[in-house]
Amino acid sequence: MKKLFWALCSVLVLASCKDFNKGFQAGYENAQNDAAIQDSIEDNTIELYAFDGGSIMAHNKNLFAQGETYKGDSIKLADAFYVIKHPKGILIWDTGLPENLVGNKPYTTPDGTLTMSRKDSIVKQLATIGLLPDDVDFIGLSHIHSDHTGAANHFGDATWLVQQSTLDFMQGDSIKGDAFYDPDSFTALKNKKIIDNADYDVFGDGRVVIKYLPGHTAGHSALFLDLAEAGPIVLSGDTYHFEQNREDTIVPQFNYSIPESESSIKTFEDFVDQKGAAVIIQHDPEDFNAMTKAPKPIK
Repeated sequence: MKKLFWALCSVLVLASCKDFNKGFQAGYENAQNDAAIQDSIEDNTIELYAFDGGSIMAHNKNLFAQGETYKGDSIKLADAFYVIKHPKGILIWDTGLPENLVGNKPYTTPDGTLTMSRKDSIVKQLATIGLLPDDVDFIGLSHIHSDHTGAANHFGDATWLVQQSTLDFMQGDSIKGDAFYDPDSFTALKNKKIIDNADYDVFGDGRVVIKYLPGHTAGHSALFLDLAEAGPIVLSGDTYHFEQNREDTIVPQFNYSIPESESSIKTFEDFVDQKGAAVIIQHDPEDFNAMTKAPKPIK
């Protein structure tokens, strides 16, 4: 009887061990699968970083209107730029004001209309998120006014995603002597991906899309982002300069084409409604101040 008892015990122990091993193996494999799924999710995460590219005091707010809508008013504007980290590469969107402002007193234009300042260089700012300019794969400029191209020459190794109409304007006579442009600020951008005056899906998955919205300048664009946590966002470029511009649907008097601007505003608003997207007006100080700033990402 004792032999039979111990034999039965051995069988039960072996069976229990086999069951335990099966359960352990299944649990281990499930954990591995879960980890792989989580890694896949993290690998596909897009991160948006918001940076301070300077500030602009507009002593004549009526620049941003037609007629005398804002006559006698002034307004302080933000001048943001952004980095988008995508699994397939890094995009910088705009670059802020000229870097010769860094370390100097605010600069007022000869006509007294604008006073501009910038605290930090773009190299120093990118370092806060562990990047060098050479790490940037793509540069997108909402347009080529100098308050957006001020540090562009740091990214000569990146591919410039540029609309054909922007290039056409650069090569024409209209840009010559126009104080809103500084062609020398982006001469290093030799590697070009020319966009045929259209929307452009930067990474091919619909989550980072340049929206063609001409009018403020030839080739002006905005940027659509579809973030996992924050949801859909549109960085406005200069479709608007501040919230009141948007509420009043007012086109600045200095825009390249007022009819194109009016058409692009309608396109912009239809797109925003379709996507249910939050709008970040890049020059609006309240929009900028409300954003999470680098080095913390928006996901």
